[in-house]
Amino acid sequence: MSDHAHEEHTGPIKTPTQLLWTSFFAFVVPVFIIIGLVQFVTSGQKPAAGAVDQELATAQRIQRVGTVELRDANRPPQLGEAVYAAQCVTCHGAGLAGAPKFGDASAWAPRIATGYAALLNSVLKGKGAMGAQSGGAFTDLELGRAVVHMANAGGAKFEVPQAPAAAAPAAEAPKAAEAAAPVAAAPAAATPAAAAPAAPAAAASTAAAGEALYKQSCAMCHAAGVAGAPKFGDKAAWAPRLAQGVDAMTANVIKGKGAMPPKGAAAAASDADIHAAVEYLVKAAK
Repeated sequence: MSDHAHEEHTGPIKTPTQLLWTSFFAFVVPVFIIIGLVQFVTSGQKPAAGAVDQELATAQRIQRVGTVELRDANRPPQLGEAVYAAQCVTCHGAGLAGAPKFGDASAWAPRIATGYAALLNSVLKGKGAMGAQSGGAFTDLELGRAVVHMANAGGAKFEVPQAPAAAAPAAEAPKAAEAAAPVAAAPAAATPAAAAPAAPAAAASTAAAGEALYKQSCAMCHAAGVAGAPKFGDKAAWAPRLAQGVDAMTANVIKGKGAMPPKGAAAAASDADIHAAVEYLVKAAK
């Protein structure tokens, strides 16, 4: 009985050799495993301190800061529907970021009340979450058409702005001939007035600047008579305005009047350029 009980209480290690191997695997082998792992971790090649930050800084420094877009200057102006689908539908299609949703009459009503010129000015310069759209993939005229497309879908009755018609060279030919006739008939003795052509040259330059500003910023309203703007060349519409004088009309443009905000759609133009544009409009209405 006692021998059987003694055998039940004995462990698996019965000899010194077994004890030695057990101690080796229990203590020595784990130590070597730990040493090997430490050497494996510390021996790996790692980037020097700050190397990752330097690479990131280099990538940020050499990234492009702008793009160059080639646009066909002779292509016809895009329709408002096309401009809306390409640039405006993302926000106005779903009413994102406070944008009035396309076709939502209640959302568009207070904006329509401000007039077409004010709406266009907000689009060109940006308003709220909408950045300035002028200078992008579409011209100001095309953006104006998109404004009309959205506003009319919300209940407005704005006229679609049209591109200004090119001046007819044939109509200018007789005027040029008449202007050249006195010069041909002038006597050769009038040498003291040799410096006089400088004044006509300056006047021509001013007229060209006025015409350019009109086509760039004023035509979108005045070409079609949008939002109560007197239509280009309409003598009846311009008659009461001509009675005020060019200076008074220029002041109205600079300060803003009716649906036209200050300086209209030419916020960056100088007062002299605006005066020249007014003179160009007045000359066409006489």
